[in-house]
Amino acid sequence: MLAKETDKPFDNEEWIYEIKWDGYRAISEINNNAVKLYSRNGNDFSGKFPLIINDLKKIKHDAVLDGEIVVLNEEGFPDFQKIQDYESNTHFPLIYNVFDLLSLDGNDLYHIPLIERKALLEKLLKKNEVIKYSDHVTGNGKIFFDAAAEKNLEGIMAKKADSEYHPGARSNDWLKIKNHKTADVIIAGYTEPGGSREYFGSLVLGMMKKGKLVYAGNAGTGYNEKTLADLHGLMQKRIIKQSPFTEKIPGSQYISWVKPELVCEVKFTDWTKDEKLRHPVFLQLRNDKPIKETDMEKQKPVKLKKEPSSELIITQGKIKVPVSNPGKLYWPEEGITKKMLVEYYQEIASYILPFLKNRPQSLKRNPNGIIDNGFFHKDAGEKAPEFVKSFPVQSGSADKIIDYIICNDKATLAYLNNLGCIELNPWHSTIKYPGKPDYMIIDIDPSDENTFDQVIESALVFKKYLDKAGVKSFCKTSGATGLHIYVPMAHKYEYEEVKNFAQILCMIVSEELSSFTTVVRNLKKRGNDKIYLDFLQNRSGQTISSVYSVRPKPGATVSMPLAWKDIKEGLSPQQFTIHNAAKIIKKRPDIFKGILGPGVSINNCLKKLNA
Repeated sequence: MLAKETDKPFDNEEWIYEIKWDGYRAISEINNNAVKLYSRNGNDFSGKFPLIINDLKKIKHDAVLDGEIVVLNEEGFPDFQKIQDYESNTHFPLIYNVFDLLSLDGNDLYHIPLIERKALLEKLLKKNEVIKYSDHVTGNGKIFFDAAAEKNLEGIMAKKADSEYHPGARSNDWLKIKNHKTADVIIAGYTEPGGSREYFGSLVLGMMKKGKLVYAGNAGTGYNEKTLADLHGLMQKRIIKQSPFTEKIPGSQYISWVKPELVCEVKFTDWTKDEKLRHPVFLQLRNDKPIKETDMEKQKPVKLKKEPSSELIITQGKIKVPVSNPGKLYWPEEGITKKMLVEYYQEIASYILPFLKNRPQSLKRNPNGIIDNGFFHKDAGEKAPEFVKSFPVQSGSADKIIDYIICNDKATLAYLNNLGCIELNPWHSTIKYPGKPDYMIIDIDPSDENTFDQVIESALVFKKYLDKAGVKSFCKTSGATGLHIYVPMAHKYEYEEVKNFAQILCMIVSEELSSFTTVVRNLKKRGNDKIYLDFLQNRSGQTISSVYSVRPKPGATVSMPLAWKDIKEGLSPQQFTIHNAAKIIKKRPDIFKGILGPGVSINNCLKKLNA
């Protein structure tokens, strides 16, 4: 299968990107321990590369592999000249980089998606110094191309992850993106040398166009003494009297014509308007390329009418929500992308939406992922699409109205994620009773010097007093370093009353655990070794990360509800991440629903606590 060339890299989560190796393309067939290794045009490589043949025989399955044979130079990079003269360079590493699997144990895999073929290939190829699996990255073509260019590699390959394998076909599903513009051309003649140079001055280049040889320019640079001598010797065997071109070539009287059989690779700056190569420079002979590979139209970069979409579309009924840059790394070290975040929230939407419904959202946006602190954004603004509902709230100044977004559906959830909302921060009250929260929250917030076992101990002491008060309470991880305790209030009380109740509870617990907890908010006053029992979360407009919310923290941790029996030594908030949260949530879907249930009587609680 062949690739078309395009002029620039692109990002797309539906594509994978591989290194474009600078060597000999080779197919290998393993059948009952008999091995064949041959080039694209059928030349047998068995005698030339016995090292590869020996290692292919170690593979314990019948298989057909597609890859590229390279020789690494002193700097560890593929060197085409060294593979051309491999007999003199056998002391350099020889690698067969395999990137596709066409058959396995007699089963053709042509119609299996590429990403599945590569998964099978990776399992097939055991650790080997000669036969190596050619790995790839997903989605991030631009960064990958920049990395290849920085190493001065030939370029990258872009392949549609679900592409089938079409032998002999050149498809838009496979694209080559070169670091340098290069072309395979035919040597049609040479000019006389000038000055001190020997052998010849420049090569006269041709390319095929609609089955006809056309003039492509002259290459007068890129040679050393050896290549001048070697090329001259090869051309002397092919001297002809007549020009192989039907068109008239400038300076024909000074040209020695040769039979158009030799193919070489040149680099150049651009194409001229009359379809000539601008400033071509000789790179190397290409013994592995047939004449038909020099077709001019096939070698011109494909100008994609539309770059493969870099958007993910989330659909809800007739609503379509575009998610831009889905391949953007939100957690660079973990390799977690924006798309993975969106897909997590879409998967658990039915579980999280009841806790967001009709609650104004205070947007914490991290459009660059976790590499910076992000920013808060409250107003929906004029750019919000029509399907996004909002709730107007008068701010401190009488003439200022803030339109808070209300997230009641999957489309709005995707819209918020696209804005860079990694975490979701709903009000504790709904738009129906904006001044009366549905629950009380106590945030157990440790300092850097506290252990999580101390956080657990604090939570269990809260549970002891809430049980004494006759209250059913609920707990979740913060998704960071602490725990959150919830008590249902069912919009019976104003925020101030709920806050005061929370303060009393925090004071009772802090008195019992005075050695490592405090209700003092100021870090300097409370010291670096005290857990802050935060009751001030229970104020109008205050928000805290929702249950099931991902947090912009290392590891992509998730705020996860727990049964009280789970809160014991060994528990860690880092146990719950974007990778495993959905599975855990589906096993215990109702564990947190009680926070929206019947509210408690604060007066009865205080009486039972003698407070």
